[in-house]
Amino acid sequence: MGLRELLYTVYERRLASSLQRGGAPVPRHVGVILDGNRRWARAVGASSHEGHQRGADKIIDLLRWCDEAGVEVVTLWLLSTDNLSRPVVELQPLLRIIENVVDDLASPQNPWTLNVVGALDLLPADTATRLKESTEGTGGRPGALVNVAVCYGGRREIADAVRALLHSHAAEGTSLEEVAELLDVDKISEHLYTSGQPDPDLVIRTSGEQRLGGFLLWQSAHSEFYFCDAYWPDFRHVDFLRALRAYAARQRRYGT
Repeated sequence: MGLRELLYTVYERRLASSLQRGGAPVPRHVGVILDGNRRWARAVGASSHEGHQRGADKIIDLLRWCDEAGVEVVTLWLLSTDNLSRPVVELQPLLRIIENVVDDLASPQNPWTLNVVGALDLLPADTATRLKESTEGTGGRPGALVNVAVCYGGRREIADAVRALLHSHAAEGTSLEEVAELLDVDKISEHLYTSGQPDPDLVIRTSGEQRLGGFLLWQSAHSEFYFCDAYWPDFRHVDFLRALRAYAARQRRYGT
C-alpha cells in the first residue's frame, strides 16, 4: 500500500469513527443522482459504454455503505426520461447494463428489496418486463429498500400521480367537481411512485453539477442536498461519509 492509499485509509476510518462516536443523525432515505459516467469515460479515454459499466459496478458498494450507516431507503436515478432521446447506438447498450444491474441487485445473496420506479411504459417492452420480473420476490429482505429510477422524470411522476388519482375517483363515480374539492397534497402523495415511503432526507449528486434535473421534485421539498465533484465511477466511501457528515451538521428547519 502506497503512502497516499495509507493516508486515505486512515482518514476514512477517522471520519467513520467520528460519525459513530458523535451519534450523528443518519438520513432514513438517501437519493442519489449517479452523474458523470460519460465524462469519466472521456477523461480516461474510454468509451461511453465503459463509463456506464464502471458506474454500474459502483452501485453495490454504495448500497453496502448505506446498509452500514443505517440508511433505510435509497433511490438511485439510473435513467431519465430525457435519456430516451439519446442515439440508439448508445441507448441500447445502456439499457442492457441497467437490466444486468437490476438482475445483480436482485440476486438472492444480496439483502435489498428492489422497487423499479418510473414511466416504464416508455421503455422497450422487453426491458420493462425484465426489470419487473427481476424485482419480484425481493420483498422483505433485511437490507435497504432500493428504488431503481429508470425512465424517471419528476414532472412525469407528478403528472402520473394526478392522472392515477383522477382515474381512481372516476372509477368510483366521483364527479370532477368533487375531485377538485378533495384534491390536496396528501392525495397526490398517495399516488407518487414512492407512495408510503419517507421523503428523502438527503440527495447526493455527483460530477459537480449543482441542480436536481427533475429528480424527486415533489419529495425533495425539504431535503438536504450534497453536491460532490467526483464523477460517479470515482465516488468513494470517503465521499459518502463526507455527505453524511454534511447532513449531520445541517439544522433542518422545514421551511421555518
